[in-house]
Amino acid sequence: MTKQHIIQNFDPSQPGLADATIFGLPFSAEQSEIIIIPVPWEVTVSYGSGASLGPEAILEASFQVDLCHQDFPELWKLGMYYAEIPSHWHQNSDKYKQLAQPIIQALENGEELQNSPNLVSDLEEINKICRELHSEVKEKVVFWMNQGKKVVLLGGDHSTPLGYYEALATKHENFGILHLDAHMDLRIAYEGFTYSHASIMYNALQIPNITKIVQVGIRDFCEQEVNNVNNEKGRVIVHSDSDLKSAIFEGITWKQQCDKIISELPQKVTISFDIDGMYPWYCPNTGTPVPGGFSFEQATYLFNKLASSGKEIIGFDLVEVAPGENDDWDGNVGARMLFQMCGILAKNNGLHVGEKIKF
Repeated sequence: MTKQHIIQNFDPSQPGLADATIFGLPFSAEQSEIIIIPVPWEVTVSYGSGASLGPEAILEASFQVDLCHQDFPELWKLGMYYAEIPSHWHQNSDKYKQLAQPIIQALENGEELQNSPNLVSDLEEINKICRELHSEVKEKVVFWMNQGKKVVLLGGDHSTPLGYYEALATKHENFGILHLDAHMDLRIAYEGFTYSHASIMYNALQIPNITKIVQVGIRDFCEQEVNNVNNEKGRVIVHSDSDLKSAIFEGITWKQQCDKIISELPQKVTISFDIDGMYPWYCPNTGTPVPGGFSFEQATYLFNKLASSGKEIIGFDLVEVAPGENDDWDGNVGARMLFQMCGILAKNNGLHVGEKIKF
C-alpha cells in the first residue's frame, strides 16, 4: 500500500492505532520523514532515577496526542517513526547503573576511589560501556541520515546525545547547540564518569564542529562550570533563568529575548532540550528538578521563532523525561513537546506541515 493511499484511508480524528508507531501513525520507517531514536539509558544517574523509562512513557502517551496541531495541522502526514533499537541498550543501562551506585556512594562518603581497586575497575568498565553506547548511537543515526531521513534522539538521561552530535558532525562542518536546561552540564567527568549526564556539554565541546553552545534557563551550576564557560571565550553563551526573569520584570519582552538568543546561534543549529529546563510542575519526576524555569509556551515560542528565523535546524534531542509511579503526566508532557519539536524541524526544513489554524 502506498503512503498516499494510507493517508487517504487514515482518520486522524480517531484515537491512534494501538499497533502502530509513535502517535498512533500508520507509516513504516521507509514511509516516514522523521525517525525518532529512543535511547533508554541512565547509567550515571546521581539523584532521581527513571530517565531510562522516559522514551517508553512518551511512546505510550503519544497515542493520546491529537494530530491536528494548531501550528502544524498536517505534520502527521509526513510520518514519524519510533525506531527499533538493540535490546542490550536497556539491559546494559540497568546492569551498569547498579555497578555505578557503589562508586557514587563511596564518593558521597568522602572515600578515595584509588583505595578501592574494585571500584576503580568498575569505573573503567562503566566508562568503556558508555563509550560503546555513543558509538552505536552514532552508527544508527548515520544510517538513517544516509536514507534521507530527519533523525532525532529521545533520551534517556542527558548523556545520551553525544553519539548523536558526533553523527551530525559527519554531515555538517560546523553547527551550534541551542541548549535548554536547568543545568550547564559542563562538569568534567562528574563523579569520575567520563560520560556523565552532567558532562554532556563539556563532552560536546570536544567536537570541533560544534562552534557555539547557547544555554537557556540555567539556574544550577558549580565553579568548575563557570570557569569552563569563561575559558571557552564566547563559545558558550549562558542565559541564566535569573537574568531572563530580571529582564522580563524590567520590561524586556520574551520576544526580544528570543531574538537575542537566536542571533547568537550559528547558521546551523541542533536543539538539546532537557525537560528540567521547564517549571518543575511540567515534569515533576525528572531526575534533578530545580525551582524556577520557563513555561511550555515559552519554549515552543522560542522554537517557532527559530524555525522561521532563517537558521537551519539540523536536529534535536529531548531528554530526562521520567515517568511517575502513579500517573503518566510526565510522558504526556514529553509526547506533546516531542510532537511540537518534530513540527518545527519539519517546517524549518521545508517539509509541508499545513498552514497554522487561526480562530
